[in-house]
Amino acid sequence: MSTARAALLAAALIAGSVPATAGPPYVTDDPVPTDRGHWEIYNFVNGAKATGVLGGEAGIDLNYGAADSLQLTVVLPVAYEHDLRTRAGAGTVELAAKYRLVHAGDAAAPVDIAIFPRVYLASAGDGLGSGRTQLLLPVWIGRDFDDWSAFGGGGYQFNPGNGARDFWMAGVALTRTLSARLAIGAELYGRTAVEVGGRSLVAASVGVTLSLRPHWSLLASAGPGLAHARTEGEYAYYLSLKAEY
Repeated sequence: MSTARAALLAAALIAGSVPATAGPPYVTDDPVPTDRGHWEIYNFVNGAKATGVLGGEAGIDLNYGAADSLQLTVVLPVAYEHDLRTRAGAGTVELAAKYRLVHAGDAAAPVDIAIFPRVYLASAGDGLGSGRTQLLLPVWIGRDFDDWSAFGGGGYQFNPGNGARDFWMAGVALTRTLSARLAIGAELYGRTAVEVGGRSLVAASVGVTLSLRPHWSLLASAGPGLAHARTEGEYAYYLSLKAEY
């Protein structure tokens, strides 16, 4: 498998103390934006393995509550790839904006609904990304139930390039807060083929969020591919140290 495909695979997989954890560390996102005037900063590393190649990114995921119901996101990563040798270089910079269209607290609104368009810039080093600008257009839906939270959704990703295919992605997750410091969860997610001759993927993961001290949390998730795993994703993982201000 080519390095570019490994990087694309990792990007496709890797799509605080609140009532229940949502969004990171899960591939499935949630519809709730960062609070106005606040920051959420994820110092992260992620990765995925398929056909013997491990690829992923490490960096900073910055989220800012720019207005009521509006979150602005910038992801600044370094990409890595390991096969017979290890390579690293500039990763795929991401720009995104989450806007909540429907608030579950409003009258007669049972769920939160948000759009979260995301642009993947052609910023990665040679062979460490697709080399093309991509666009993801998802819709995310969720609701909290006391200590439980359910969220899910999906969207369409424009994936230009020779041999590449646009694809659909979707996921659903359920989390539970066990204490003031600990939350756990699980998700099921998937996507259609990302290249001509490729196959779709279905995968699962379990995650945990541990509050370390005020403003700091440790987030982690990992899980296997369930369908077409050998060629499309044997496993994926995510680990981050989160700061909130």
